[in-house]
Amino acid sequence: MRWFWIDRFVEFESGKCAKAVKNVTLAEEHLHDHFPGFAVMPGSLMIEGMAQTGGILLGEMNQFEHIVILAKVPKCTFHSWAVPGDSIIYDAKLLEARDEGGSVEVTATVGDRLIAEAEIMFVHLDQRDSQFGSIDQKNFVFSMNLLGILEVGKAGDGSSPAEGR
Repeated sequence: MRWFWIDRFVEFESGKCAKAVKNVTLAEEHLHDHFPGFAVMPGSLMIEGMAQTGGILLGEMNQFEHIVILAKVPKCTFHSWAVPGDSIIYDAKLLEARDEGGSVEVTATVGDRLIAEAEIMFVHLDQRDSQFGSIDQKNFVFSMNLLGILEVGKAGDGSSPAEGR
């Protein structure tokens, strides 16, 4: 995958729900042009952050046996915006999980302010499919290589922050 639109998970309950943080910062190149004089996080990138949060939740449920691909966003509503300095919290709840894919409901908030909500559907791609090898896999978000991002509340050395006190 080329871009991560979440920084870390703050909660993760396998097969049920996940909560991730995206810190919006002026160090992100896209904010300099969107919009000049009033930098806001683009809605399309917030949808991608919501999809990454929900897709990892769905993929982890099956130990990433399948490649999880965003299929469609049947519903998405934006209520507000996020600006540099904001921390967006993506809160995903698994609605449905089947062999062929699944769906999640995700909200995006900054503090107590709801900025977006969406329903997102995913399909599973079977890694054993004979056509799988012809697909450019570097664009996939969800794989076993992401398990480290699921270590909620761990310091860089793997210890709990409370252990260092």
